[in-house]
Amino acid sequence: QNAASYMAQFFKIVDRDRTETRWQSEWFGDFSLANVLDLTSRFTVAQFLAREDFANRFQAYQPIAITELLYPLLQAYDSVRIESDVEFGGTDQKFNLLVGRDLQRMWGQTPQQCFLVPLIPGTDGVQKMSKSLGNYIGIDEPPNEIYGKAMSLPDEQIVPYSELLTDISDGEIDEMRQALKDASVNPMELKKKLARELVAQFHDTDAAHDAEGYFEGTVQRRRPTGLTATAELQVRGPDEAILGQESIVPKERNPGVQLKQGESLRYVDRLLVEAGLASSVSEGRRVANQGGARVDGERLTITEPGTRRLLAVVKDESILQRGSRQFRRLRLRD
Repeated sequence: QNAASYMAQFFKIVDRDRTETRWQSEWFGDFSLANVLDLTSRFTVAQFLAREDFANRFQAYQPIAITELLYPLLQAYDSVRIESDVEFGGTDQKFNLLVGRDLQRMWGQTPQQCFLVPLIPGTDGVQKMSKSLGNYIGIDEPPNEIYGKAMSLPDEQIVPYSELLTDISDGEIDEMRQALKDASVNPMELKKKLARELVAQFHDTDAAHDAEGYFEGTVQRRRPTGLTATAELQVRGPDEAILGQESIVPKERNPGVQLKQGESLRYVDRLLVEAGLASSVSEGRRVANQGGARVDGERLTITEPGTRRLLAVVKDESILQRGSRQFRRLRLRD
């Protein structure tokens, strides 16, 4: 299932009809201890300690697991088995790709060329783009998500993203760079161009146009036009909310919140999942703890005693919001 997901994203960029797909199980399926010993005998520990991050950790007396030393060898063996001509990788993979070249020479093959690409900062503009950090733009995300996340980028990332992730011409990118330097353009206009390019690349131009209209309506004009779905929540009584048959906020754990008739106290992480605004409770909790959820426009501040779990008071027709672009109208039912 994971592989299918990766390939679906991969073929949004690469031509499926001109691609040969190989499975590592072809050569690692029956990989024996003898193969491991043969592979490890071809390199020395000193060679691997020349790698910058290994060298720094070794000098700082920080542990380096043996499995970490094996990883470059196994990756290099991939290059040997498919007789790779070119291997793509981030700049942090330079050492591993070069080990592949060395191993290919040992096998009598022409060493592969190494095509290194910069690591892309996430939407926070600081840390490397990572799903676990929540600062990523997903290739297979809906158009509104891609557009909105691109619009949340810091201004200084407009040029790098345009240069690395789009087909905008070098000449036009130079003009963008100069215009930003001279402050002769509103960065938002350039960001909109970038967002349109990204959506069109992974969807189409019509989707890019629609996503721009959605962004302008929900964010710039602050109108929740994105109420694309209604989430129905089952509720029992004014002081207890349930998901399915599970009671999640019993009366005795209510942290001093006075509920009115028709109101319900909910765990925000589960509420986001039930409303279709998070794929898992852990994702919902991260969004809530980072201040990314609101109910009826209000940021959530109630925390259950003894936990970090945020709570929300909701009522029939409440608007649940994730970020600045995703909304759900909540319908409470007995």
